[in-house]
Amino acid sequence: MALKSKHNVEPMFSMSSMTDIIFLLLIFFMLTSSFITPSGLPVNLPTSRASTVEMQKVSVTITENMEYFVGDKKVSKNMLEAELRSRLTEGQGSVVLHIDKSVPTEQFVYVAGIATSLEAKVSIATLPE
Repeated sequence: MALKSKHNVEPMFSMSSMTDIIFLLLIFFMLTSSFITPSGLPVNLPTSRASTVEMQKVSVTITENMEYFVGDKKVSKNMLEAELRSRLTEGQGSVVLHIDKSVPTEQFVYVAGIATSLEAKVSIATLPE
């Protein structure tokens, strides 16, 4: 006496729902990638495990040739504080430092000290590992 089930289970997997999910993810990443705006000049950044930084207001870049930039404007080291003071509002500003990894630490501390004296939040731009 052979027993058979009335319900047959088919071992095939439908890929249509998977392609829908991939299509939706593609649209999502295409839309959100336009929200990311690169800032600062191209320098060789160090790496870190930190994820993201808050919305920036002022970008300060120090190149390997010790050239200072506030945004895209080249400034001298002596005029850096005046330029930051003109771009920051008291206690509400944010400064993101794009410093080449070959630049001595004392230059980073100098710029961070200026930003702190202006009551700005200081962040360091890095590349993810």
